[in-house]
Amino acid sequence: MIHPVYIGCDVAKAHLDFFDAGTQKYIRIDNNPTAIGGWLSTLEGREAHVILEATGRYDRFLCAALETWRRPYCRVNPARARDFAKATGQLAKTDAIDAWLLSRMGETLAPPVAAPLDPARRKLSSLHTRRDQLVAMRQQERLRLHTADPLECDSIARHIGWLDAEIAALEKDCQSHVRENGMLNEQSIRLRSIPGVGPVTAFTLMAHMPELGGSSPGALAALAGLAPFNTDSGIHRGQRHIRGGRKRVRDALYMAALVAYRLKSPFARLVQAMQAKNKPFKVMIIAIARKLLVIANAVIRDKTMFKAA
Repeated sequence: MIHPVYIGCDVAKAHLDFFDAGTQKYIRIDNNPTAIGGWLSTLEGREAHVILEATGRYDRFLCAALETWRRPYCRVNPARARDFAKATGQLAKTDAIDAWLLSRMGETLAPPVAAPLDPARRKLSSLHTRRDQLVAMRQQERLRLHTADPLECDSIARHIGWLDAEIAALEKDCQSHVRENGMLNEQSIRLRSIPGVGPVTAFTLMAHMPELGGSSPGALAALAGLAPFNTDSGIHRGQRHIRGGRKRVRDALYMAALVAYRLKSPFARLVQAMQAKNKPFKVMIIAIARKLLVIANAVIRDKTMFKAA
């Protein structure tokens, strides 16, 4: 059995640092498609996996090139990589050390290979991410408006007006893109049949939760940060809390859960059972959000519409 060689990659805005466990060599290249393509050409004929930290948009050139060259790669949570470094006793931190630790993490833990993202879903993710950026900017401007001087109010109001128009245009682009793609359009219709799930929540799930329909409910809840984790030790039984996960997905499901809670009927039995146990309101909303995610996974997996029990 041939074990793959892991190449650790520390990602920065301007450059990429690699450590090749096979050759025991470091290399630094520019973070642009030309330099990445040249480096990948040197791996011809080798069974090598690239392992990198998930660093937002700084790794998009590398991931796109790896998928084009059909080279397997793993994206790991930066917090998990840092915890691995501490567990090995490595407290120093440089780009070269991080690349070496990532390659060692790959050899030790063999994390799962990342599934290539469908081009249509990638485009939807880019459009949706840009919309989220502008929505956050609009919220900041609205907060500033309450304490702004009269001289500033006109400027802020004009900016909010521009943001409103740009957000509406991006939402229209998302809708057009989904309608033009058969798979995404079908998934959108199925997701929107779930009580509380509107266009924005459906776009969020399709863009940022590609595992939907192909994973277990527990795994998806953990990915979304909706799985309560135990904090038990000895005879102590601590209160369980959710943590980690994909914040954007969790936020969208939380808002959808608020709408579903007001509808009452689809989740009345769940709400009544939790109210009987005197559960806090936020705990009930999180439980509904997780239920929505489980239902979304089921309708995508079974290719069916939501039907109330």
